[in-house]
Amino acid sequence: MSFDRFMALALYHPELGYYRRPAARVGYEPGTDFYTASTSGPIFGELVAAAAVKLLAGQTLADFTFVEIGAEPSTSVLANVAHPFGAVRTLRHGDDLNLGGHCVVFSNELFDAQPFRRFIFRSGGWKEIGVTLRDGAFVEVEISSDQIPAVLPAHAREGYVIDAPFAAADLAQRIATQPWKGLFLAFDYGKSWQELIEAVPEGTARAYFRHTQSNDLLAQPGEQDLTCHICWDWLSAALSRSGFPAPSLQSQEAFFIHHAGEFIAATTAAEAGRFSQKKLSLMQLLHPGNLGQKFQVLHAQRF
Repeated sequence: MSFDRFMALALYHPELGYYRRPAARVGYEPGTDFYTASTSGPIFGELVAAAAVKLLAGQTLADFTFVEIGAEPSTSVLANVAHPFGAVRTLRHGDDLNLGGHCVVFSNELFDAQPFRRFIFRSGGWKEIGVTLRDGAFVEVEISSDQIPAVLPAHAREGYVIDAPFAAADLAQRIATQPWKGLFLAFDYGKSWQELIEAVPEGTARAYFRHTQSNDLLAQPGEQDLTCHICWDWLSAALSRSGFPAPSLQSQEAFFIHHAGEFIAATTAAEAGRFSQKKLSLMQLLHPGNLGQKFQVLHAQRF
């Protein structure tokens, strides 16, 4: 089967999929596999809310529903966070996607968890990387296919791998074409298409298990996370096609500094006299050596 089919089963099978099993995945506790911005506690939600308020200046915020897509079980980015929005909706993995009215549509590491296709350049042409079962173990195979996407470059160095996040772009298109107005906010990690086809010859796919990064994408399916860098150009194009003018991409650090600066200043002043957990969490979210540059934020508005 193609790799994206394997990944869809490994992550989203209704009973055995990694994101469908009732197990803790995110955090620092034993048994978890990775941490993200939401692990920092309520301050991440406070930053998101403050930035959304500034970006929606002039709008009646009580008319907006804050919609979080892809949240982990029993969590919400605005849990225990004061906010001015009229309502909050939390959509988990597998929930129906239906959006309408005035919304803030927010996601954190949603798009990088979508199935992606893998391609490798061999002997002057592209072959798709698939998965087969051999001697009781999953192994990668190269598939000759007449369905090689035209977007792939005509030439590449021998053995160059492209992990192509088509499903992430399709999901962005599905979200954008829903009949809603308001603010789109996607926190994730990715690269431009130019970077993906020129700067990462081994691809960007990786697996996470017990806070250890691995290149063994086929090990323990259903028990480890699979991910790759998304293509920000494709997500921006999906928004533009659906009437979101001038989508903007910033590092997480720059986004919060520009759009939640007053909240950051007030928090820093309040915590100045002590070495608090809140101050540590703020540093983790903003510092370029931590999550500040690792993650980017794509935002756009439509009214």
